[in-house]
Amino acid sequence: MSLKFGILDQSIIFPGQTASEALGNTVKLAQLAETLGFERFWVSEHHDSPGMAGSSPEVLIAYLLAQTKSIRIGSGGVMLQHYSPYKVAENFNVLASLAPGRVELGIGRAPGGLPRSTKALQKGVAEASTLAEKLTELEQLLVAPTGAEHPLAGLEASPLPVHPADIYLLGTSVSSAELAAEKGYPYAFALFINNDPDTARKAIETYRNNFNRSFGGEPKTILALSVIASDSEEEANALAGHFKSVRVTLASGKTVNVGSLEQAKEFARQAGEDYTAEEREADITRGTKETVRKRLLEIQEQYGVDEFVFTTIIPDFAKRIRSFELLKEAFEGELV
Repeated sequence: MSLKFGILDQSIIFPGQTASEALGNTVKLAQLAETLGFERFWVSEHHDSPGMAGSSPEVLIAYLLAQTKSIRIGSGGVMLQHYSPYKVAENFNVLASLAPGRVELGIGRAPGGLPRSTKALQKGVAEASTLAEKLTELEQLLVAPTGAEHPLAGLEASPLPVHPADIYLLGTSVSSAELAAEKGYPYAFALFINNDPDTARKAIETYRNNFNRSFGGEPKTILALSVIASDSEEEANALAGHFKSVRVTLASGKTVNVGSLEQAKEFARQAGEDYTAEEREADITRGTKETVRKRLLEIQEQYGVDEFVFTTIIPDFAKRIRSFELLKEAFEGELV
């Protein structure tokens, strides 16, 4: 059996911390992931979120690449709906030129913030393109100038790297799986955001069954989930605390996942719509390294994936490090 592990870090500013300290811990975690032999380290994108310091993954990725030597560094993910594909391509072409073969471009479909930040990010945007259309333009610009069919034929997102960033699509729904399959991208399902096992299973099955091989690739699935490993079951349960997951459904039918009922209320207020909210216990795989190993192997068999990306929300940084070290110990000799 072979497995690949990665870390998704959200640069959370825990009580008593500064943003500089949170970002410094992100750097230390990337270096730890490299030392442990993990495959990748991704950073998230959140806006208008005082509790999170990671608002600009491109900038953070550049610094992380400079502070590590071999691990793959990427976004989990860039919220392409807000941006020009041309500018995203320029950013990641520079990164891929600086660190050939180490850069991953994860694209997220969520807004990454409340409606207020979405309005700010999209202020002055006159052209409304679908995510699929933006992805098509982005993938072209990562490797070559635009073709004759493009309104700006010959446009180049220089510098064109020898090894362009690999695109991953991140999602929490069957529709995201369908888009990833259509585009022939690797697909990461965020189980830590949408912990509905039926949706996750259907999304991954849809992705595999509809994968477009005409681009020369094969289906590649990653499951992103919350994990806390500790030296005792009691400590793991205590560290997991009382995390919640809240799914908001606006009157317009739009859905989004947030961390609390208060955030759900504020999201709806900024959107100017009525809403319903479904609160769930956060799905955190927790326990000793033996317990976590057993559960991860069950999840691997349940969904048929060979790659995991872990998010671990523990305020005590030393215990967060210990959690990842225990994960490594639990699968000693089995990681690719």
